Amino acid sequence: MKKIYFSPERDGFFGAYYPNQNQSQKAMIVMLGDDVDDLLVIAAVKWLHPLGCNVMALAPAEKDYGHHSYPIERIENAVDYLKSHGNEKIGICGASTTGMLALAAASYIPAIRLTLAFTPCDFIMQGFLRDGLDGVKERPAENESSLSYRGKQLPFLPYAYHHPEYWQKIQEEAKRRHDFVASRDLFDESEKLHPVQEEEKIKVENIHGRLVLIGAEDDSLWDTCRYIRRMDERLKNKPHKCRYKILTYEHGSHFCFPQSLLTRVLPIGSGLALALAFESLRDFPIESRQTREDLDKKLSYLIYKW
Repeated sequence: MKKIYFSPERDGFFGAYYPNQNQSQKAMIVMLGDDVDDLLVIAAVKWLHPLGCNVMALAPAEKDYGHHSYPIERIENAVDYLKSHGNEKIGICGASTTGMLALAAASYIPAIRLTLAFTPCDFIMQGFLRDGLDGVKERPAENESSLSYRGKQLPFLPYAYHHPEYWQKIQEEAKRRHDFVASRDLFDESEKLHPVQEEEKIKVENIHGRLVLIGAEDDSLWDTCRYIRRMDERLKNKPHKCRYKILTYEHGSHFCFPQSLLTRVLPIGSGLALALAFESLRDFPIESRQTREDLDKKLSYLIYKW
């Protein structure tokens, strides 16, 4: 599989370009996994190539798995590269934190004409670091947004807890929910202490082209379906520039992905691997697989026809 690497110093963004072996004039920017060539990214490439897309994978930085002060201009630079290499249609796809990033980027960059946001929030998050300080996996980036634009921090919803209590609370909730990670209580508590302000909300009404918001009610990282309903209400009450579709399900967890994408990560046992991570998938394996299969059918058709 051919790939071309990019660096912020040389190219203005950290990424890897996976051109389709069949000539194509459409490209999907993918922000999945922790790096630009990990298993989930390669699975996404293998899922998107047969649907007629070139793929540009982006990540914050090499071996930097945190998200803090990420410049949206890097996505602008990636879009410029794609346009200069014959891509007339450009989309973006993100999940979880990068679902938020995909929405925010699309709201700033009109050239993005298809936005797929898996399990997103509707506000800009506070940044977080994964630098191993004091032996914790993750900690808040104090007074720092997850995103910046034109050298300015974007206003953000602050977390309810500071280091080291932040990670302690996540571990406690994961243990209580019997999940490998959980932070829904943390985000609910954050909103109780600091209701989301207008300047912190993602301006989804500025997104162009097609927009798809995807989530499951049993998400234990945050209440993504509540956030999606708020975006739906916002779009209903504001003039907007996109055609949007809501795909929400009762079951599917935070890893609410198309089935054929996941089977490219683990050809055998992908459902079992997910079930080991989230209790809801252990309790509702059939319903969760139906969610993934429905997403596969609807999103594959949408991308192929785009």
